[in-house]
Amino acid sequence: MPAVWRFWHFNVAMKKFLGFIIFLGLIVGAVYYLGRDTADPNRKIEWGVTFSTFFAKKMNIDWKSAYAAILDDLKIRNLRIVAYWPDIEKTKGIYDFSELDWQVEQAGQRNAKLILSVGRRVPRWPECHEPEWNKNNESAMRNENLLNYIGETINHYKGNSAIYAWQVENEPFLNFGECPKIDSNFLDQEIALVKKLDSRPILISDSGELSIWYNAAKHGDIFGTTMYRYVENKWLGEIKYPIPAAFFRIKERIVRLFVGQEKPFIVIELQGEPWQHLQLYEISTNEQLNNLPFENFKRIIDYAKQTGFSTYYLWGAEWWWSLKQNNHPEYWDYVKNINNKI
Repeated sequence: MPAVWRFWHFNVAMKKFLGFIIFLGLIVGAVYYLGRDTADPNRKIEWGVTFSTFFAKKMNIDWKSAYAAILDDLKIRNLRIVAYWPDIEKTKGIYDFSELDWQVEQAGQRNAKLILSVGRRVPRWPECHEPEWNKNNESAMRNENLLNYIGETINHYKGNSAIYAWQVENEPFLNFGECPKIDSNFLDQEIALVKKLDSRPILISDSGELSIWYNAAKHGDIFGTTMYRYVENKWLGEIKYPIPAAFFRIKERIVRLFVGQEKPFIVIELQGEPWQHLQLYEISTNEQLNNLPFENFKRIIDYAKQTGFSTYYLWGAEWWWSLKQNNHPEYWDYVKNINNKI
């Protein structure tokens, strides 16, 4: 090979290498710049929880007692609750809001603020909650029935001041759970229907670790991220996400460049219970505790504080209540302590 040819190849390779180093340097520099600030440790933080009647029943606990204790013992005043379609419309066209009415009424009596989640894909596995009578219909009919249920739910509660925001679907842009992937155009129809019926803001959520947030933040008046630390992967087993707290601050700053600086960003689902291949109600209390030891539970909350948000809704209140009934009150008491420091 002629010397000139070897020199040219060497020169091209060196340019590519230098280009990669410069690109990497720019990325590192951008990460450092965007994540340079630390979260203000003295900022006001509001704590909330998600409560699911569906999951409480699966955990075989008295859901009304648990809900009342969240309000009266933990003194939580920010709650996300769920309008489960299969419970509300067991028979097509016949609506029963009694369980949800009780939750809304109890919250209202204590001046608590509610986010009400509506849709087919709403919190708690299998993330797809649809009446059996609708599952065999054609797609267009299934969607029409879904819109009817959403409309009935919004109309039923739009006069209630305890509800301050609606959540339309749960993590609609994340391919997770047993529901088919949500069509963005149909999501727009759901959002448009809610906005037509009521003026309160709409929250759209997304995965903190697995999504880029832009679509969810663009669609909602409020953006809500999930935040997990300790999870189980079917190939890797138990893992801790190797993500520094600055990751969330960087991500928020970048997304805000495209969706606006004033839009509220909150953590709508902060891990507060184990994540494993089996559901909590399928394993023993000892296994549950081994999968998320109390020290790791505290580390999750400390980590969350460092990410810089001002509102966090913890996930797992039904589990803490179940543990408290089984002589393990430490998780429940820890949340009670941090909330009452506000």
